Amino acid sequence: MQTITTKYLPATNCRGSRIKVTASGGISRTYAYDHMGDPHDEAVLSFCRALKWKGTLVHGETSTGRVYLFTNSQPTLEV
Repeated sequence: MQTITTKYLPATNCRGSRIKVTASGGISRTYAYDHMGDPHDEAVLSFCRALKWKGTLVHGETSTGRVYLFTNSQPTLEV
């Protein structure tokens, strides 16, 4: 089972706010914070599309961001 975590990275003097997406296999990418819609969802969808992963994702909140996983139960996001 593949899990994906997201973490908010605040703006610095050189970069704007970002979302870091990391898969349980160790692959990670960082995406600009999208102020339209849900930035965590948008970053995960972009990540999955880039890796050509398809399926239904569900997510839950953590103290540092979110955790997403592919499932066959109630869909919340379709990749």
